Parts: sequence; C-alpha cells; structure tokens
Amino acid sequence: MKILEELSHIRMSRYFKLLFVCWDIILLNASILLSALARYGRVEEIFLKEEKTVSLVANLIWIGLLLNKDSYRMVRIERIESIISRTIRKLLIHASLIAVFVVFLNFSDISRVRLLYFYLFFFGILLISRYISMKLLKEIRAKGYNFKKFVVVGANETGEKMRKILAKNLTYGYKFLGFFDEKNDSLKETYSPFLGGFDKVQEFLVKEKVDELYVALHIDNVETINKLIKICEQNMVRIKFIPDFQLYTKSNKVEVSFYENTPVLMLRQEPLELAINRLLKKIFDVCFSSLVILTIFPWLFPLVTLVIKIESPGPVFFKQKRSGRDNRPFTCLKFRSMFVNDLAHDKQAGKGDSRITKFGAFMRKTSIDELPQFFNVLFGNMSVVGPRPHMINLAKEYGELIDNYSVRHYAKPGITGWAQVNGYRGETKKLEDMENRVDCDIWYIENWSLLLDIKIIIRTIMNIVKGEENAY
Repeated sequence: MKILEELSHIRMSRYFKLLFVCWDIILLNASILLSALARYGRVEEIFLKEEKTVSLVANLIWIGLLLNKDSYRMVRIERIESIISRTIRKLLIHASLIAVFVVFLNFSDISRVRLLYFYLFFFGILLISRYISMKLLKEIRAKGYNFKKFVVVGANETGEKMRKILAKNLTYGYKFLGFFDEKNDSLKETYSPFLGGFDKVQEFLVKEKVDELYVALHIDNVETINKLIKICEQNMVRIKFIPDFQLYTKSNKVEVSFYENTPVLMLRQEPLELAINRLLKKIFDVCFSSLVILTIFPWLFPLVTLVIKIESPGPVFFKQKRSGRDNRPFTCLKFRSMFVNDLAHDKQAGKGDSRITKFGAFMRKTSIDELPQFFNVLFGNMSVVGPRPHMINLAKEYGELIDNYSVRHYAKPGITGWAQVNGYRGETKKLEDMENRVDCDIWYIENWSLLLDIKIIIRTIMNIVKGEENAY
C-alpha cells in the first residue's frame, strides 16, 4: 500500500502516453510471435525479409494510430463500449493499411492466414488488456489513491449535476471538496458543503492543493470568471467550464466544431452523420437481415401463412404507412396479427384488444409479426436497430405535444431499439410513456456505435425468450 500511496502523488498522466504506446507495442509483437506459432508451429518464419518488413510497418502504423487524437487518454469516466469501439476502429484501419501495403508491394511470401491469426490474437489481447487496465485503475481509485480533488464555483443546478457525475462513484477518481458562490444563507442549506464566497477561492485552492476547479456560472459573471482564471493559472489549478447549453436544448450531449478559430456549438453529436459509420451500419444491416431471411423465412413463412389464413380471412401481410428518416413516409411490413378492421391505421393495439387474433397475440408476444421488416431493411427504409417507426397520425400528434419528438427522425427507424430494450414498447397510454421513449431514442442517436447495436439485438432476443409485459 505504501507503493500505491507514493504512486498516487505522481502525475501519471504525464507518463501515461509513453507507457500506453510501449505496452501496446509489446502486445503487438507478442501477437506476431503467437500468430507465427499458430500458423507454422515455430517463430523462425517471421524473421524472413518480407515478414520483418511487414512487422516493422505494423509497428509504425500502430504507433501512428495511437498518437492520433485521444487513443491514449487516461480513462476516468468512459463506458467500456466506447473503449472497445475505439479499439476496433483502429484495428480495422490498421488491417486495411497493412493489406494495401502487402498487395501493393506484391509480397507473395506473406501468409494471409498468419495475418488473420495475428489480428485475432492482437484483438483479443488488446481487449483483455484494456479491460484489466480499466478495472485496475478503478480498484486503485476506490481505495483512495490516484484521485483528483475538485471544487465547483456556482452553487446551482448545473454545478450540482457536475458534482453528482464526478462524485457518485469512487472508481472515477474524483474527490469533491465543496461549492463556492455569492454569500447566501439559502445556498448553504441547499448545496453542501458550501465553502464560502468568491473571495475565499484562492486561499482554499492553495491550502487544500485542489487539482481542478469547475465553473458553473452564467456568462453574465464574466468579471468573476476572469478572476477565477487568473487565480487558477497562478496556482497551477486546472480550470474547466460547464456551459449551460441546456438553457436552449434538452440534449445531454453537444458537439463543438471550429470554423477557423471560432467555436460553434451544435446541439447534439450524431455519430451516424459520419459516412464511415453509416457504411458500417449499412453493411451490418444488410448482412444481418440477409442471414435472418435466408435461415428463418424458408421454414417459418409457410407455417405463419397457413395459420393466418386458417384463423381469419384477409392478407398475410399488414402494410402501413409510417414515419421514416427525415419524417418521410414509407410502407412498413408486418405479419397480420389482427382481424381486418377499419381502425388498424388509426388506433394503437391495447392490452386485451378484441381485434387481435389468437395466433396474432402469440406473434406479437414473440415479435414474430415484426420479421417481415427485415425486407424493409433490405429495401433501405429501415435499419435493424433504431427508433421504432410510428403511424403517420401518431407521429403528427406527438410532434405537436413533445418539443423534441422529431429529433428521433434523424435516424432510420429500426425493428428494435434502445427504448424497446429498456421497457418502453407497446401502447403509449400516457404522454410520459412517449416522452420516455423519445428520450431513449435521442440518447441512441447521440451515442450510436456498432457495439451498441449488437448489445441491443442481444437484449432484444433475451427479452423475447423471457417474455415482456408490454408485448401485446
């Protein structure tokens, strides 16, 4: 423990970048050796001229990718999915560059199988390494080491929100010391611990050796903010600002772009606005939908068709106009689960709805009725995962009642979605039900990743197996 205590006083972030790169290079070369053993049963072959050249290039490319942007950042508050997603992206870029290099130089002695083994080993070792590193850092911080002390200037909702984020979990490595604001007795009771007015900031920073100061003041306090900047810079305290952008948007995630030297705040970050992400999602959608259609439909479709026809007269498929991406209408396909009725396009299905057939109830419970939407995915007007498409009249109604409802139309609608796996599926009896669904849909749009899509699909399958209360 004495070693940990000593290490906690060292600013590891100063050396983390170098350690991160060195460790990854060790893992990369270990993967090269393992791939040679798996392919040849010995390591001598990797010392051939072409193999050595490719190995050197592999090292140089990975170093370049690590030094680019934020690959080496010290992770405190970041989801494991984000770390894995970033690692996969860099591995795909690395593999593409190596493939181009090998093909361009016509390296005929390079074993493609050996390269495949290399990436499998490297991918596995990297993920294990990242996971263990994250867990180890969290354990160290949970014991009170390697933490940063911070204060918030601004005893208000914005400052309180930041306190909750950073101080809610010891593994994040932050220790909250208190709030500063104008002298006000009511603030002392509401925001605790209240450390005093602005005039007490400098003395406290020096005495307690504070690492970071967060400013949660309105821009009208520009004079006070300038004084705080001067105090922090004189005492080597990192100062960070919490822009109160939620005065004009409900978004919890914004993006800052620079037009030359002018920062421009965008209301929300949209990963699917990047062409590479749209391409990845499209490839996944086509491959996954084709797999479902080729493996499930050949035997399931005749059975479902037969039972639907026997149970009630009418078409096998139910077609309905729904709101798609950019609010463009499209024809959504489903297996018909109701008796033919005049209210099908106007009224949501409710619990115990007399319009639903017996087999239709089973299909809705198991989501079999949604399977034809995989054809919608191949047609290009839906995705496997995304906000669920609503009836045209329903979308119009809620668009007028919920301010940010239309944001969900920024993405293609999905067969399943983040809202559905979090329990917000089926009939929306109250306005609050739809608001919760919309919040989930917007969160998905702002946080999309291929891993998140896979996670949602897995949770959807698990929910179908377990059964869902709102599936009717």
